[in-house]
Amino acid sequence: MDIKYLAIVGGLTLFTSTAFALEPIPGSIIYNGQPKTRLQKAPVGSTFTHEFSLYGNTYSETYRIKPDRSLELLNRRQLNRH
Repeated sequence: MDIKYLAIVGGLTLFTSTAFALEPIPGSIIYNGQPKTRLQKAPVGSTFTHEFSLYGNTYSETYRIKPDRSLELLNRRQLNRH
């Protein structure tokens, strides 16, 4: 492969992985940083959802447990709108 091609693909991968990172909002489990307690029994890579309300709207977030036992916010859906 051409080195220019690899540089472009690498740059696009970096851009898409950082430019569209989902940021926590008030009510997110990781809004004030990672929780003090770690999920020890759940397998690494497993996912779970968390629902919360903010300003009259209900949200559902999906998290994944990373190998270091920290949480990664994968997506957020707004369930209702007031």
